[in-house]
Amino acid sequence: LEYPGGHVVPFASKLDMDLPENDAIRAAYQVLNPDGSVRDGSTVPADLSVEDVVELYEHMVRLAALDLVFNDAQRQGRISFYMQQAGEEAIHMGSAKALNNDDVVFAQYREAGVLMWRGFSLQQMADQCFSNEADLGKGRQMPIHYGSRELNYVTISSPLATQLPQASGAAYALKMKGGGKADNIAICYFGDGAASEGDFHAALNFAATLHCPAVFFIRNNGFAISTPIAEQVCGDGLIARAAGYGMASVRCDGNDLFAVYEATKAAKALALEHNRPVMVEAMTYRLGHHSTSDDSTRYRSADELETWRREYHPIPRVRGWLESQGAWDDDKEAALQAKERKAVLAALAEGERKAKPHRSELFTDVYKEKPKHLVEQEKMMLAHVEKYAETYDSQGH
Repeated sequence: LEYPGGHVVPFASKLDMDLPENDAIRAAYQVLNPDGSVRDGSTVPADLSVEDVVELYEHMVRLAALDLVFNDAQRQGRISFYMQQAGEEAIHMGSAKALNNDDVVFAQYREAGVLMWRGFSLQQMADQCFSNEADLGKGRQMPIHYGSRELNYVTISSPLATQLPQASGAAYALKMKGGGKADNIAICYFGDGAASEGDFHAALNFAATLHCPAVFFIRNNGFAISTPIAEQVCGDGLIARAAGYGMASVRCDGNDLFAVYEATKAAKALALEHNRPVMVEAMTYRLGHHSTSDDSTRYRSADELETWRREYHPIPRVRGWLESQGAWDDDKEAALQAKERKAVLAALAEGERKAKPHRSELFTDVYKEKPKHLVEQEKMMLAHVEKYAETYDSQGH
């Protein structure tokens, strides 16, 4: 019988209760074993040369160096806040490599490597974290809330999951701009915690029913701050939700650079060819604290953390493969580590040295023309600062 909406439902004479625990667990696509060897039956992506992988590896090491230095800088009181990407570097570089800079990125706050791969420099990241005069956001955002119009990387918002419905809308706009066929996708990154928000469901339903070329990329790293995934989701993780929205989906090993690359590339191709959203669930593990405001030792053991760091870290996995190709050795590793740490320290020092944005920037960029109430507020602030100049000795900043 055809029900409204063209939904044809067959009938059965036997009552059949579907129990999700009887369904098979979706396997995660994997190319590299944890030691860097190629999994039996898998092949390395043919369109990635050894030189490509070296470049990806160098960016992974750069991201790790950035994390270590800037996390320490926050502990020293030099910046106010930081969030590490440790353990998730393969997700950043693998997915970014599968995209081009015309694909619009809606990130959460743990995808700095995607922006780094697109060309955002260490200095630009340092400037943002210090909220200095060179910060593209003019000092109005928390640290690590990056954004770049030039690189199609929408500025990060702190509230969880707000980027999801925005990504659906952007994907729909890309389709409409192309006369019903998009040339590029909108890709939305988020964690398992964001998938527990209402915006997640609204975004996926809009994208599915409006046939939007969007990729929803879930970093399932095991924790929403301190809440483990088992307390958020029943059933087979988050990928099981895709079927409820009629969405295509793929699960991959998020600690495997090659698997992430191929999963993202396939998701983008399907989204563009068929004008439909795709869900990618990358299975990974967050090695760092949620942020510098978190102490993860209160909700997970040191043994668990060390096991994931020692056996499943994505960076040594790529290094193992490169060594098997004769493309890497201890000398190259030592040189790269020293080079990237030096570059990060230089960016840190330069970002710290620069002045803060001028106080007039508090009132710019929200409206094309400043409305009356903002003009009045600006006059009040400037008069106040002038009256108490000895208290506000900030050289205009």
